[in-house]
Amino acid sequence: MFDMTKDLSDVYRSYIACLNRRDWPGLEQFVDADVSHNGRQIGLSGYRAMLEKDFHDIPDLHFEIELLVSDAPYVASRLGFDCSPKGRFLGLDINGKHVSFAENVFYQFRQDRIVRVWSVIDKAAVEAQIK
Repeated sequence: MFDMTKDLSDVYRSYIACLNRRDWPGLEQFVDADVSHNGRQIGLSGYRAMLEKDFHDIPDLHFEIELLVSDAPYVASRLGFDCSPKGRFLGLDINGKHVSFAENVFYQFRQDRIVRVWSVIDKAAVEAQIK
């Protein structure tokens, strides 16, 4: 259940700020120990490892909220990215080329922490930029 005394959009903005600071110990404040991503149960350690890999593979990664809709216990967000992934990204040879794309993400919260994440990245936008 979501704590109705908290504004879920503020919690989400704080979560994004945590990611952009690469504050991995602080992640547990926002992400449930039993989190799932796109239907896979990965837990907090798996979620953290996934994010750390993203930042390793994309050194200039920065999450920019373009659109945010909150209807507790859910948040829907469109995140914008302008970055230069190293090597392969989304199965494409990017090799440091600058690309812009969006990610559409839905989150379910439980007790003020993210418990489920459904994410889709606009791969077609990336493909159009590397041709």
